[in-house]
Amino acid sequence: MREASTTEASTTGAADVPATGHERSSAAAETPRRRPAIRWSALGRFARVVAPPLAFGALLLIAWDLWVRARDVKEYLVPAPAAVAAAFADDPMRFIDAARLSLAAALGGLLIASLAAFALAVLMAHSRPAERAVYPWALMLKVTPIVAVYPLFTIWFGFSIWPKMLIAALITFFPMLVNAVIGLRSVDAQALDFMRALDASRAQVFWKLRLPASLPYVFAALRISVPLSLIGAVVAEFLSGASGMGQLILIANGDFDTPTLFAAVFVLALMGVFLTAAVSIVERRVLFWHESAREV
Repeated sequence: MREASTTEASTTGAADVPATGHERSSAAAETPRRRPAIRWSALGRFARVVAPPLAFGALLLIAWDLWVRARDVKEYLVPAPAAVAAAFADDPMRFIDAARLSLAAALGGLLIASLAAFALAVLMAHSRPAERAVYPWALMLKVTPIVAVYPLFTIWFGFSIWPKMLIAALITFFPMLVNAVIGLRSVDAQALDFMRALDASRAQVFWKLRLPASLPYVFAALRISVPLSLIGAVVAEFLSGASGMGQLILIANGDFDTPTLFAAVFVLALMGVFLTAAVSIVERRVLFWHESAREV
């Protein structure tokens, strides 16, 4: 009995002895690493997102090229994809410089519209009389033709970037305002009652409850407004002849340079896609807690 108890004690004592540094390093070496698996999962997710549109785009380009060759379509009507790529490759800086100017005007107008719309949305979300007073004017601004407003902006601000920014702001203002108002009011009723039971101030309710509830709606409005801002900037360049993608398209149209015109349209489309994708990436980072960020 004594020998058995002695054996048990020695076994227990050996189990209680802390592991040495060599044993820890060997145990850590035996632990499987998970970083490659994480990298492969990220690559797989990227492939699932990017591969389908790239494959579909390649099929469209092949069908386009086959149709042009089979029908013997003239280049000034519909150029082949190779001619469009050659037009871009001949002078890529021409497209890049024009895209930079249009992008600056579009993002500047989107920023102006977002700040003004959210400020008014906060006022309208807290006051029904303010909503009834502001909403008709916002709707009137929405339905006002851009062609009728742009000459006034040119008279007031000249041929600078400001008229283009203001046109982009006019186009994107209304969707930002409506979504922000809905989001600021889409708070959980029980959470709002709980905050009021705690005697929370309006500022605390806004920062802790209303602002987080409005973010999904604001990002949804941004996904809509980002392409609209590009359209507004290009339309303003059509009307004024200011430098940018609109001017590039007008010059190509006047010269019957259809490959350059197609290349400019493709550059604009890619700008819209990349900007929308950037908004979606930021949305996933910011709204990681919201159900809209979950993968279906």
